[in-house]
Amino acid sequence: MAEHTKISDNITENQKNIKETLSNCHDLLIYSWQYGPGLKYHAFSVYLGTLVQNKQTNYMKESMQDLVSHKVGPATEMTVEDVINFFSHHGVSDQNALLVERFDDAVTKILSGHIVIFFDEWEKALAYNDLSVNKRQVTEPATESVVKGPRESTIEQLDLNIGLLRVRLQNPRFKIEKLKTGGETKTEIAFGYLEGTVDQETLAEFKRRLNYVKESEILETGYIEQLIEDSSASPFPQYRYTERPDVAVAALLQGKIVVLVQGTGSILICPGLFTEFFQSSEDYYQRSMFSSLVRIMRIISFYIAFTLPSLYIALTTFHSELIPTNLLMAIIDTREGLPLPAFFEALLMVFFFELLREAGIRLPQPIGSAISIVGGLIIGDAAITANITSPMMVIVVAVTGIASFSIPQYDIAIAIRILQLPMMIFAAILGGFGIMIFFLILFLHLVNLRSLGQPYLSPLAPLRPKQLLDVFIRRPQKWMSSSNQK
Repeated sequence: MAEHTKISDNITENQKNIKETLSNCHDLLIYSWQYGPGLKYHAFSVYLGTLVQNKQTNYMKESMQDLVSHKVGPATEMTVEDVINFFSHHGVSDQNALLVERFDDAVTKILSGHIVIFFDEWEKALAYNDLSVNKRQVTEPATESVVKGPRESTIEQLDLNIGLLRVRLQNPRFKIEKLKTGGETKTEIAFGYLEGTVDQETLAEFKRRLNYVKESEILETGYIEQLIEDSSASPFPQYRYTERPDVAVAALLQGKIVVLVQGTGSILICPGLFTEFFQSSEDYYQRSMFSSLVRIMRIISFYIAFTLPSLYIALTTFHSELIPTNLLMAIIDTREGLPLPAFFEALLMVFFFELLREAGIRLPQPIGSAISIVGGLIIGDAAITANITSPMMVIVVAVTGIASFSIPQYDIAIAIRILQLPMMIFAAILGGFGIMIFFLILFLHLVNLRSLGQPYLSPLAPLRPKQLLDVFIRRPQKWMSSSNQK
């Protein structure tokens, strides 16, 4: 394999090297052709038929067209010196050709959907981009649906995604930088920021961490998140994801960095702060009073999903005197004859609920939701009938699950699912005192957690009073300056 070498001026040697390098590639197509006086000069075109599926342009003809006075014919007046002089000086042509000097670069172009043309007696090649792989159309986001607002979603094409951002942020300060990974995949990565708005120390730290990415195999933005995150041991996500161009542009206006990867529609937003995971793009499209009420409801839902099973265990096991008498009698009546203590009862029901949720995600979409709903009803009713669990525990687990669904960001809901078990263990051992200890440990962790060096609990810790008006409530649009808009 002739890697990292210059292209030979012998066309036979170049063709041999191409066949050796891309051996056993049955979609490799090579076409030889001649031109010049007596058709004595040789050239050949090479591309992958699976990447150049809709080849309508005759690049061999286009390459020669501007060097001859007629539009058709064998180009018998042309010499190899004419070709070299024309393309070396970037003569005006119907098609933009990229000059390639190294053999491994030519192979890379072939693998990325280019048609590469090699000429005899010339140590360079011409590359034309003609990638025509079928791609998904821009549709409504599947994970961030809204009632009011734009309905465009990013797709798996990097340049198209960048274009969707450019349309919304037509500003010369919006910078896009690209790099390619050095692994087997050669994945193209782009990151963008708004110059003058982004924090320079944060940007410098982000670029430093990208060094871990350059030599890695990257297939999705999640790979980058795991390589550049501050704490891999933390259950809390330190970066946000979105498939909505409007959310990505809003993040840029806030001084964030967005990361896009060829082959995936997810945009990574860096850094990601704890309070931002409770915000939705629709908050800024509705009137502030309604948006504030909905945001408060999300925060309450977070605490319900996080603490309700543990509170039930602590109250029924250690602090029954805190429960109103009538409610306590109802709970005791439903728990009569149950073989399992409250902790194991909650653990069993939470496990079954998580099992149903995972099955609903993995099953085909038409039957996934039906199976999860029907399965939940059947298992809940059967568990009560068999005296394995109480109706109150079924209500607790169901309310916990519904509350977790109201959180806009899926990643923060995963953190709740991870932390539920240790919190239930603390509640089962020490009751309410155990819950307090667990919260204290959790707060200490959150206070020390960073996202690209930024405090994770900002603007709560450290306290930034001016920014609190866009945390628990959403201040009216007329009060928000352009630099603070989401």
